[in-house]
Amino acid sequence: MNAPSIFKTATTAALLGAAVLLTGCAATTSGSGDVLRYRTPGSTFPIAAAVEIPTDARTVYLSGKVPPVVDKSKPATDPAAYGGDTEGQTVAILKGLEDQLKGMNLGMSDVVKMQVFLVADPAKGNKMDFAGFMRGYTQFFGTAAQPNLPARSAFQIAALANPAWYVEIEVVAVRAAKPVK
Repeated sequence: MNAPSIFKTATTAALLGAAVLLTGCAATTSGSGDVLRYRTPGSTFPIAAAVEIPTDARTVYLSGKVPPVVDKSKPATDPAAYGGDTEGQTVAILKGLEDQLKGMNLGMSDVVKMQVFLVADPAKGNKMDFAGFMRGYTQFFGTAAQPNLPARSAFQIAALANPAWYVEIEVVAVRAAKPVK
């Protein structure tokens, strides 16, 4: 490692340490290797305030995933073809992500970052259905079986490629380094 890299690494570690001290976030190791997940003090909201990745881990970026067709009897422009409402579409997407990760020898517990794109639901007064998204999300994250929480952002956007889609989710996962024998 050259001098600029050492300086950059030391500076990053110092800044993160200062941020943790200032915010009072508690780090927990859960999931892959030395991945640290920082909870927001006094909050039970099921996202991590921050996630720290060890330098020897591999980062895996998954492209945005939209809801799969779950009812082929419905037209492609009908939200019911994709799980119906925001909650149903969220669950379908997260199941798909879970399967994709499994095929890569990873799991939902390895997800460290999530970006969620929600569009207006006509049944919700043309507002995003964040509560519906959360009902789907909490089936996969923050459970007793899978307590690891990703850092996460959620946005309301104008539209997705298909007007029947209410949700698109992209994630970043971490593959821990294999122990040296």
